[in-house]
Amino acid sequence: MRVPLFCLILCLAFLNASNAAERPNILWFVVDDMSANFSCYGEKTIETPSVDKLASEGLRFTRAYATSPVCSTFRSALITGMYQTSIGSHHHRSGRGKHRIQLPSGVRPIPEYFQEAGYWTCNGSGLTEFDFRSSPSTKPRAGKTDYNFDWDKSIYDSHDWADRKKGQPFFMQVQLHGGKLRGASIESNEAFAARVKQELGSTVNPESVQLPPYYPRDPVLLKDWSTYLDSVRITDIHVGRVMERLKQEGILENTLVVFFTDHGISHARGKQFLYDEGTHIPLVIRGPSVPQNKTRTDLVQHIDVAALSLAAAGITIPESMQGDDILAENYDPTKAVFAARDRCGEATDRIRSVRTDQYLYIRNFHPNRPHLQPSQYKDSKVIVMRLRELFAEGELNELSKELLFAPTRPAEELYFYGKDRWQTKNLADDPNYASALKQHRQLLDTWIDETGDMGSESPEVYALEMEDELNVIKRASPRYETFKKNSEMYKRWALEGK
Repeated sequence: MRVPLFCLILCLAFLNASNAAERPNILWFVVDDMSANFSCYGEKTIETPSVDKLASEGLRFTRAYATSPVCSTFRSALITGMYQTSIGSHHHRSGRGKHRIQLPSGVRPIPEYFQEAGYWTCNGSGLTEFDFRSSPSTKPRAGKTDYNFDWDKSIYDSHDWADRKKGQPFFMQVQLHGGKLRGASIESNEAFAARVKQELGSTVNPESVQLPPYYPRDPVLLKDWSTYLDSVRITDIHVGRVMERLKQEGILENTLVVFFTDHGISHARGKQFLYDEGTHIPLVIRGPSVPQNKTRTDLVQHIDVAALSLAAAGITIPESMQGDDILAENYDPTKAVFAARDRCGEATDRIRSVRTDQYLYIRNFHPNRPHLQPSQYKDSKVIVMRLRELFAEGELNELSKELLFAPTRPAEELYFYGKDRWQTKNLADDPNYASALKQHRQLLDTWIDETGDMGSESPEVYALEMEDELNVIKRASPRYETFKKNSEMYKRWALEGK
């Protein structure tokens, strides 16, 4: 006897929903512009009890890295479990105007997989009374997406899990402003500091801050970094509130919580660059079947989060997905992880890196350009403006001048982790490391070839992207002329082969 088609569909839907109801909830904390400045990662200036508790109740990774150190490319890779360079989403804030980007055949945003498995998909602040800035608010607001490809907004059912059906599991992304809370100017820093003092009773003392050796202990930079650490404190409180909500609703123990940031601190050698300051991120996982108070020191990449989340929900990981289920019992730790930086705003660039247990190798495809290329975004930050002032006044030490303001960059960089925490001594020209240089050069070449790295934009696509960016910026804004002037300069540089 034939079963009517509609009955078959209803039965399959019922079975799908039943299976989904037995699966854990999946919750991501995705934090903007923040390095691993948490107590459980060794930060001494502040305390971060919420993230520390998450680590003590779960698994902490000490060598997790972003495959891209800027928001939109990171998120494009995160939500697909693919290298941004493999799917054409590797240029920051691209594909949003006349130039459109479609995902390659077979590549899909993972919320689609969760929906098909019966999950409620949501993206917001994780709290009904606070927004993504951790400020009081009851106005519903969707969380940050920032994907560099065309996608259907229906992949998210809501901004929160509260509206799901009874017993329905959810996939939730808690998007937090993180390091962006401090702003880019002295005024925004002061406004945020006033908020911190009101909410927490005190702010971080700038003199207590420990800066990387290539940043001068200048009052502007110290105050910016201390305000950044206050943004870590505010973020930590928000994490604690979400965790308490899960506990109060009785769903904490059936929720896989994954905490990470999208890249490192926004600074002259951090965000947008492939040194640890830009790509090393915290990664803490807590939940069903996750070991408690454990630490892993193997190399992992942020695109692994997509794969492990699908696996935890019982969803088959697509064979083409480049991220790995790093929680699998049979997982074989990788020997190398990779990262890429491409155009950010108007600033065209192409940098690639590979990390192994001992070394970081970086290849600059435009060595005839300075490290701090002209950039409307970066040059509008008070810290970069101050660094340029100090350089012009001759007040920077030799290390700062060499790493931040040299007119050119080395074509290759090689750093030894055990002896060089901040990657300040380039060993690429040292004959004692010739073998290591050759090995990492080959590793990177193989990765570029095997993953189909799409490389630089064509001049035609760059022109379209710049047109789109200028259409977004108000003509009366000083940003407009700066961006336009810079983009014309980059076009000239390209013609000159620079």
